[in-house]
Amino acid sequence: MNMTHRSSKLRPLALAGAIAFAGSVLSAHAQVIKIDGSSTVYPVTEGVAEDFQKSKKGAIKVTVGISGTGGGFKKFCRGETDIQDASRPILTKEMADCKAAGIEYIELPVAFDALTVVINPKNTFVKQLSVEELKKMWEPAAQGKVTHWNQVNPAFPNAPLKLFGAGADSGTFDYFTEAITGKSKSSRGDFTASEDDNVLVQGVSQDVNAIGYFGYAYYAENQSRLKAVPIVEKAGKPGVVPSEKSVLDGSYQPLSRPIFIYVSVKSMAKPEVKEFVEYYMKEGARLAKEVKYVPLPAKAYITNLEHLSKGKKGTVFGGVAEVGVTIEDLLAREAKL
Repeated sequence: MNMTHRSSKLRPLALAGAIAFAGSVLSAHAQVIKIDGSSTVYPVTEGVAEDFQKSKKGAIKVTVGISGTGGGFKKFCRGETDIQDASRPILTKEMADCKAAGIEYIELPVAFDALTVVINPKNTFVKQLSVEELKKMWEPAAQGKVTHWNQVNPAFPNAPLKLFGAGADSGTFDYFTEAITGKSKSSRGDFTASEDDNVLVQGVSQDVNAIGYFGYAYYAENQSRLKAVPIVEKAGKPGVVPSEKSVLDGSYQPLSRPIFIYVSVKSMAKPEVKEFVEYYMKEGARLAKEVKYVPLPAKAYITNLEHLSKGKKGTVFGGVAEVGVTIEDLLAREAKL
């Protein structure tokens, strides 16, 4: 299926709600698989869901919601969904919530994302940004104080700084704050926030002084309306643009990250969920690439299938939105689970 068709899923994310609603009024005879969580992972999961449903000719329906990684885990750990889309690993509190409710899960990485910092195409003064400059913009101490571009860098003009970023229920918010300010959820609060990445796309594309961040798929779909900013990880290093190459070679740091689905062990006992997840592992690489994420090496999906068949539960992360994990790191960890 070509990108022109698939990319329509990146436009208004209200579509996810419509899909979920449609699932609720489907024939009582159809089996329904419930998924919620990250807007970053949504394009991949929705692509898989669309193709899977076609292959089942209406016998199985898949609903995909977007309440953010954090919002999705609240539902998942209450047993309300079968599968959780997550743009960062499960956090310590979410692990405790799931345990308290008796919800066990299997963690399956599905692709890598280059979390992308974007500016308006008419912005002519930002050539690259360092992690330190991004921290000046986004740290809690900047609230109400760092309000103009020249306060970030004196070489920039005295123009208002308009910030657009992920909402507090978003895994992208957790990851970005961990990577940039050094502490998850540590951010100024005076910015336009949304779990719907298309709201952020629209905001940055309409204001020459705007800057925002979200998953690479949303930038890739809107390159005529946005400009990606090269990121300087450390002083003396060159700025690196987000791309498949820079993710694969590990040079796009610290904003390169794995994205996941979590599957309820209880739900895996249902044949339709098992079949869908196995289909996801077999087709996910193709669909991840189609929506402009970086597929994992083939052996990663094989490892995932082995973990499913053996019922390997839990997470290979420590309950934090860990920064700097490369594809090699991820594969090594998953192999030891």
